[in-house]
Amino acid sequence: MKAFKLGVQLHSVRNDAAKDTEGTLRAIKAMGYDGVELAGLYGKTPEEMKALAAEIGLEIISAHTGLWETRGMGAKAVAEQYRKAGCRYIAIAILADEDRPGSANFENSAAEIAELAEACKAEGLTLLYHNHDFEFRVLPDGRTVLEAIYACGSEELLQTEIDVCWAKVAGSDPAALVRKYSGRAPLVHIKDFSGLPEQSRYDGSGLQFTRPAEAEAFSFQPVGRGCQDVPAILAAAEEAGAEWLIVEQDNPAAGDTPMESIAYSATYMNTLLGR
Repeated sequence: MKAFKLGVQLHSVRNDAAKDTEGTLRAIKAMGYDGVELAGLYGKTPEEMKALAAEIGLEIISAHTGLWETRGMGAKAVAEQYRKAGCRYIAIAILADEDRPGSANFENSAAEIAELAEACKAEGLTLLYHNHDFEFRVLPDGRTVLEAIYACGSEELLQTEIDVCWAKVAGSDPAALVRKYSGRAPLVHIKDFSGLPEQSRYDGSGLQFTRPAEAEAFSFQPVGRGCQDVPAILAAAEEAGAEWLIVEQDNPAAGDTPMESIAYSATYMNTLLGR
């Protein structure tokens, strides 16, 4: 198997990182992760964050952002900020309802995505888009929302960060989706879960459960403790040319702390990768 690098999205341990950024990063390094994906700067300057990660021996791979940040700072300033933090990529984490394909504002948001992609290129970065489940809704023109978003930029300027959990929740085959974007998939979000309800397909307003019992059954899990066929996803990621596998767990599994959950994922993934 390809020698993937293993990262973790810091949103997974957001409270720990906010309280003790350095201690959290040192613990992440000790777990066997190679790098981190930012979800904010935790009160530090970009340069301070870059220096801290370098001291600990972690790469800063990328950062999650959104159009709310570019509208506040400007696309050039956002790209410059994350370049100074050491990022190679910036990922749009999500689009607000009013910015999505099918909305009256999508023409404007599409132009903003294209502008951010160009700003990233100018700073030596690459822009990605990170999916949830709503992007698998089919538009009147036959494309999915996700396909419409990826049409906002060329394959060079706008690449993918497939979140395999939300893809599966939406009824898509995660491995097949990663393969679909071969050559355009440098980072893959590895996320596991259990208790997928039969009625969890996208209905137009997000992930919906039709009965309380189904909602209670759904739980984010450490990688390797849920329903995902992780080896198949890794095979697809290798075929697609991915470099980084990034663990993300939106919320810890019942009985786990966030740090315990990502530690389990690191052990499982490093074993699977033969490291």
